[in-house]
Amino acid sequence: MSREALQSSVLVLNRGFVPVHLVTAQRAFCMLFKAVAEVVQIQDGHLELHSFQSWQQVSEFKRANGLGDEDTDWVSTVSYDIEVPRIIRLMVYSRYPSRRVSFNRRNIFARDENRCQYCGHKFPSTELSLDHVIPLSRGGVTGWANVVCACTRCNKRKGGRTPEEARMSLVRRPAEPRFHPLIGLNIRRRKYFSWKQFLDEAYWSVTLE
Repeated sequence: MSREALQSSVLVLNRGFVPVHLVTAQRAFCMLFKAVAEVVQIQDGHLELHSFQSWQQVSEFKRANGLGDEDTDWVSTVSYDIEVPRIIRLMVYSRYPSRRVSFNRRNIFARDENRCQYCGHKFPSTELSLDHVIPLSRGGVTGWANVVCACTRCNKRKGGRTPEEARMSLVRRPAEPRFHPLIGLNIRRRKYFSWKQFLDEAYWSVTLE
């Protein structure tokens, strides 16, 4: 359980409580231990801030009293168990995040939710490829508005043609995400509901790195 928990996502806020990016729980614990970040917890509608030491104490109390629920992730060390935080806040960094989402394979798969944009079926990343809607040979470009996930069968069927020529249609028209695609995927899960406190409409227009 600890290994899986260490790979769970943690939302990182800047000093002004604005979301800046996501890190793994393992990375978050390193930042907390080095005192460059603190835990942000929403408890009964109140915001609480914890250092690594105080978060360890809170975790020990919860563990000893059987608090927490099925969505709580725990990491076990030789001497104690500690709860994986969902949100941390940087102690110094106050800059705002980049206005653009990085154009890369991982973010394209996340944007398209690992679904082939022609047949609509979901596949493991290893069974998906990237397809240029308008082929490069036909003047298409490599960018958010022209690259989609495609399964092997659909990619082969489409070949070097446009969707219209191949008599295929897109599930949805590709576009550049307004925020980090992984945020959208994770926030649907109950254990990440606390992120919504910091991802209101004022923040959705801010792109995360």
